[in-house]
Amino acid sequence: MNGHALQDRSSASASWRIALPHTVAAVPVARALVRTALAELEHAADSDTAELLTAELVANAVEHTAGDGPIELVVELLPSGCQVEVHDPDPAPPGDLTRPTKGEPDPWQEHGRGLLLIRTLSSSCGHRPAGSGKAVWFRLPVVPAQRRPS
Repeated sequence: MNGHALQDRSSASASWRIALPHTVAAVPVARALVRTALAELEHAADSDTAELLTAELVANAVEHTAGDGPIELVVELLPSGCQVEVHDPDPAPPGDLTRPTKGEPDPWQEHGRGLLLIRTLSSSCGHRPAGSGKAVWFRLPVVPAQRRPS
């Protein structure tokens, strides 16, 4: 992995921050970090959904931002759920993350569903200015114990 993973373990929350390469190789690394973070603390957020949405954020950052500077992944586990952020050097907001698009995505197109997935599957999502670029984020709630896989 490129960069340092920082971990802050308190009883109320935990967080990880890692710099990822600005290449498609960052996607599986980001997925693995989220999976490990959620499993290590036996966190109750849905790890499959967290992995999928993290992969979408990282892939978008790699594909839609210029340059070769690192992308930063931040994973926060909170009592209410988890928040994942991806920081990239481009200050432009991400397409249609916070507002629905008109019409359905073209079923024949390979691209164009990532932000729709993030909007649909997360409890909330958005973006904000961060340093010399932006942070794009999503939140997932804790899954009630009776609905968790055994």
